[in-house]
Amino acid sequence: MEMSQLLHVFYIIAIVAEGMTAALAAGRRNMDWVGVYLLGCITALGGGSVRDVLLGRHPLTWVEHPSYLLITGGAALATIAIARYMHHLRRLFLFLDAIGLVVFTVIGCTIAMTMNMPVIIVIASGMITGCVGGVLRDILCADVPLLFRAELYATASIVTGVLYVLGEWLALPHDGVIIAAMLVGLALRLLALRFGWGMPKFVYTKDLH
Repeated sequence: MEMSQLLHVFYIIAIVAEGMTAALAAGRRNMDWVGVYLLGCITALGGGSVRDVLLGRHPLTWVEHPSYLLITGGAALATIAIARYMHHLRRLFLFLDAIGLVVFTVIGCTIAMTMNMPVIIVIASGMITGCVGGVLRDILCADVPLLFRAELYATASIVTGVLYVLGEWLALPHDGVIIAAMLVGLALRLLALRFGWGMPKFVYTKDLH
C-alpha cells in the first residue's frame, strides 16, 4: 500500500475515533442526538477546517468530501449504542487518538508545504490540524481544553511537524520521513500518557485586590 493510501486509511480511523470520543463528551453534557452528531463532526473535522480557513484553502475538506460528515457523525451516533462498553476500550481510544494527532499533523504540514508557506506556518498548520478539533470540543462542552492541561499533547504535534519538515528540507526519502516523524511523535505522546509527562504549569493564586 502506498504511503498516501496508508495515510488516508489512518485519517479515516482517526476521524472515526475522534467522532466517538466526542460523543462520550456530549453524553457527559446530556446533549441530544443532534448535539452528539454535530460535536462528533466538529471534533473530527474542526482542526482541518480552521487550518483551511486560515490558509485561504478552499473548498474545505468536508465540503470537498461530504462523506466525511457521514463517517464522523455516524461514528458519533453509533457510540450511543455501545457507550456502556466504551470504558473497556479506553486504552485503545487513547492509542487511536495519539495516532490521529500525528496523522493530522503530517497532513496539515503537507498541505501548507504544497502552498509554499514559511516553515513556521507549516509547523503551525500541522499543530492546528492535530489539536484544534479537540479544543473546539472542549469549548463547546464548557471544559478547559485538553490542549492546555494534558500530557505533552501540542508538544508531540510540534515535534512531529518539525521532524517532518526537517526531513523534507534534507531531501530524505519521503515515505521514510513520514514514518519516522509519526513514530517519534506517537512514541512521545504514548510515553507522556504512560508516565504523566507534561509541560511546567503556571499557578497563580494571589488576589490582585
